[in-house]
Amino acid sequence: VNWIPCTDPSRFGPAPVQERLSCMARNNSIYVVANIGDKKLCDSSDPGCPGDGRYQYNTDVIFDTQGKLVARYHKYNLFRSETHFNYPKEPEAVTFETPFGKFGIFTCFDILFYEPAVVLVSKMQVDTVLFPTAWINVLPFLTAIEFHSAWAMVMGVNLLSANTHNTSMEMTGSGLFTPEGPATYHYDSATNEGRLLLAELSAQPRLSSTYPPATNWSSYATSIKEFPGENYTFSGAVRKDIFTFSELRHKDGNYTVCQEDLCCHLVYEMSDKSKDEVYVLGAFNGLHGSLIKYHWQICTLLKCPSTNLSTCGQPVETAQTKFKMFSLSGTFGTSYVFPEVLYSGVQLAPGEFEVLHDGRLKSKHGTSEPLITATLFGRLYKKDQPHPL
Repeated sequence: VNWIPCTDPSRFGPAPVQERLSCMARNNSIYVVANIGDKKLCDSSDPGCPGDGRYQYNTDVIFDTQGKLVARYHKYNLFRSETHFNYPKEPEAVTFETPFGKFGIFTCFDILFYEPAVVLVSKMQVDTVLFPTAWINVLPFLTAIEFHSAWAMVMGVNLLSANTHNTSMEMTGSGLFTPEGPATYHYDSATNEGRLLLAELSAQPRLSSTYPPATNWSSYATSIKEFPGENYTFSGAVRKDIFTFSELRHKDGNYTVCQEDLCCHLVYEMSDKSKDEVYVLGAFNGLHGSLIKYHWQICTLLKCPSTNLSTCGQPVETAQTKFKMFSLSGTFGTSYVFPEVLYSGVQLAPGEFEVLHDGRLKSKHGTSEPLITATLFGRLYKKDQPHPL
């Protein structure tokens, strides 16, 4: 509807939250995005109507520079703890036009699914995605800053990620991410202080001269034979996913690890191999999750917490080993493969790695900081899958 709550606050009954958000936008001539709850009444004519006569949605609202409500999104992919919310009958692909590009929006867990996340980029051709989130960091592959930055790179859009900052719940890490890497980001697990992030981004990144070309993620890995060598493998769990690992026993070498039809290849050289630190090459190809299951393919160069191989796959936040070079590739069965490089202290490595056309994730000039993980994280989508719940 054509509604400016700031100037017409009582049109639909009391709306103090929307009035305040609208006035923030109008009085400062900015767009304002907020995550709120939304209640929709229903009755017995709707067979899906909850017993209390209302649907409740995890909702994003967007106000333009005049304070007008220009878009509203109901979250579709609810996380397991969101039992107090309903999901809409159909996923919503919400977009809106601005003087600085076409925007789309979704919330938190949505980013791991085809609808609406991939649809907004591939079919709706948005330039920038707004992403309110309460993201629980999960090392080694799913901390907010590493995955959200990788998502923006692979999807070829700007991702404006605004995360709740709650260190007691492992929720930290926000950023303004572009196809070329992070424009700015903030990660702080030590304090509960927030931070305002500012950066200048390309309004239409697809038209930028630095826009990354398309990648054939399996081209190189399928063109070579398995690397020979000391490829003794063992199993280890990353959370509940059972990986196939091989220990990197030397300062440099070539390794291949396979799991089912996924083979991961690594060429590497460490600056100095510490006796106190163990790194492995790992592969995982299978379903992740218990209540909600989705298919991952993962190739990872990973630091273990200790020299005891049974600990490999458990969370690590610090390291001491730097690499002169690494090149990681895999025989992926998807075009959605997210490249992640994470340094000691849970920090990103902007400008220090590249993805070649043939699917290799390579360091440019070695790692300037000790490495926690270098990962190619593949997501296989079932485009017509039913709702995960």
